[in-house]
Amino acid sequence: MTWRQVLLLSCFSAVVLLSRLREGTSASVSSRQAARDEAQEGVKPKIFMRESDASNFLKKRGKRSPKSREEVNAENRQKLRADELRKEYYEEQRNEFENFVEEQNDGGGRNCELKKRFSPRS
Repeated sequence: MTWRQVLLLSCFSAVVLLSRLREGTSASVSSRQAARDEAQEGVKPKIFMRESDASNFLKKRGKRSPKSREEVNAENRQKLRADELRKEYYEEQRNEFENFVEEQNDGGGRNCELKKRFSPRS
């Protein structure tokens, strides 16, 4: 067999296989659909909530309604805490940088003294 015959045979077998699979799934869809409909009958009472719960849910604050004092206080506490953490972080970074600069300056000064002391020109 040449490679063309092998390719043609494999394509034909794939088409036949796919057509058989499509027929099999179309027959099973109707039974699956019926089973799903039966299952949904038992689920409906679980999905919907009681009328009193729904009214309480809808009474909650909308996007444009004013915030309660408790909500405002909670948001302010969160903002203050975030500001404190940010301040601590930047203060720590500044201290580390200052220590680094001091070490560089101290180290650079010693190197200059050593170079002057041991230089051949003196």
